Amino acid sequence: MLSSPLPVDPDRDCPLCPRLHDFIAGWRQREPGWYNAPVRSFLPPEGEEAVRFLIVGLAPGVRGANRTGRPFTGDYAGDLLYATLKRFGMARGEFEARPDDSLELIGTAITNAVRCVPPDNKPVGAEINTCRTFLVPTIARFPNLRAILTLGAIGHQSTVRALGARVAAVPFKHGVRCDVGNLAVFSSYHCSRYNTNTGVLTEEMFVNVFRDVAEFLRT
Repeated sequence: MLSSPLPVDPDRDCPLCPRLHDFIAGWRQREPGWYNAPVRSFLPPEGEEAVRFLIVGLAPGVRGANRTGRPFTGDYAGDLLYATLKRFGMARGEFEARPDDSLELIGTAITNAVRCVPPDNKPVGAEINTCRTFLVPTIARFPNLRAILTLGAIGHQSTVRALGARVAAVPFKHGVRCDVGNLAVFSSYHCSRYNTNTGVLTEEMFVNVFRDVAEFLRT
């Protein structure tokens, strides 16, 4: 397992990526009641040692996690993700798209490769690389982690690099599992509304990936 003394979360006013910092500052002026800050990982109530499965997304959405402060909460992607987690016993309670609902994760944690909302949902390479300084210790904080699911190519590639592997050796492909060290890395197209509306990702495809993960975790 990786180890690192680095902090697992950016400061609320993290200045490391000026473009993202300025973008959030603009939204703080427009919507002062929103979260508008780097989004922390979502953990089960039992804490870090309970986590056996980590999901790595891309970045907060403007009106999703940037508004609510919880990954995949407030936009369509969360509807599909949390319904699927509940289906496989990886979450409990009711998902009502707000951080104070009754939803809890079970043995699962959720984070993003980039913690701050990017303009047009598109972080640039330097921002992805900079935020990996938080992804590395995030992965390392879970001593019983067995599997990671990466959502989308950017999340996948940043995770592979965070694990110290070469992207060319662990390419992104939907529905594929690759072992990196002692971790099983599963990959899926991102559960964004765009991908589901265009048929890039169907609910069946997404469920099948989680079925593979659940089967692996039972072994």
